Amino acid sequence: MSEFKVQYEKTSGEIEEELKKTLSSIDSDSLERLAYEIQAADQVFFVGVGRVMLALECMCKRFAHLGIKAHCVGEITEPAITKKDLLIVGSGSGASLFPLGIARKAKNLVGCKIVHIGSNPNSEMKDICDFMVRIPVRTKFYLQDEIDSCQPMTSLFEQAVLLVGDILAKIIIEQKQLDMKELWQYHANLE
Repeated sequence: MSEFKVQYEKTSGEIEEELKKTLSSIDSDSLERLAYEIQAADQVFFVGVGRVMLALECMCKRFAHLGIKAHCVGEITEPAITKKDLLIVGSGSGASLFPLGIARKAKNLVGCKIVHIGSNPNSEMKDICDFMVRIPVRTKFYLQDEIDSCQPMTSLFEQAVLLVGDILAKIIIEQKQLDMKELWQYHANLE
């Protein structure tokens, strides 16, 4: 076996274990509430920065595949947000300037529901959001109760955000008894 293959198997095993530990540490009540709010909202908006935003864009796209009106803040076709909508703010630290500012504006402008998907439960987001889905992994603050990671920076958080979105999508599919084949009507077809 090559040295690279050994290193690959070791590293992939470490990451799998981190993800398993992380996903099992998320409060299922907060995920259940998020699934409910997603389905109850007229529209669902997503905001974050960097790799977190990329994970949220994946989540947004997947919910759109379920027929949910989902938008990323800043996209060219973003509609107006209203009090009937949900804003999902992704920020591990809860201190990222842009998501924090958008959350404040949404709360003050229309008073929509806001959920923070993050790791730091004591950030400024706690005073803005209606509730939090905590993914208790390492942030730039290295809080004492965070799950540590062998990966660089906040990779574990970003991976967990992506997987949480896919897990919630599957749960919504099952709860609503959606036909998987019928969902293709929402998939892009100019590819």
